[in-house]
Amino acid sequence: MNQGNPSGGMGIQSALRLEFFIIGLGILALLMIFQPFSITLFTLGSIVVVVAGLVNNLLPMAQPGVPVRSVVTVAMVVAMIFCIVLLIAIFAASLYGTFFLKPPDPNTTAGKMQLAAAPWYMHSFTWTIAVIAAVLSGLISRRSGNKA
Repeated sequence: MNQGNPSGGMGIQSALRLEFFIIGLGILALLMIFQPFSITLFTLGSIVVVVAGLVNNLLPMAQPGVPVRSVVTVAMVVAMIFCIVLLIAIFAASLYGTFFLKPPDPNTTAGKMQLAAAPWYMHSFTWTIAVIAAVLSGLISRRSGNKA
């Protein structure tokens, strides 16, 4: 099962597969972005570029002997950091709008719509990202707590 690796970590083949997957994901993203056929493929490629950039953080873990559990834990840490940074970016954009942009004009239709919109902290997307970050934090704490 561990392909000749007595330490119980990934074998040579598993480490190579992980490395090829990570590099292949980046190449696929570039191909999707620089193709001239479909805007939908470009959009999906843009999403895959972000995912490939995050997954690229796992490349140092693609070594024989590294436990799969460690790779999963590092992937969860990367995902948690991404969620936290995304929340900080949403908050910073909100502060920018509050302090540097002209407030909406309530006498116009667009201004009425902007004033009626829910604040950033009431959107389900923001709460979903916050819950994902909290769950990942709990899972990471639990996984590291089991080793001690």
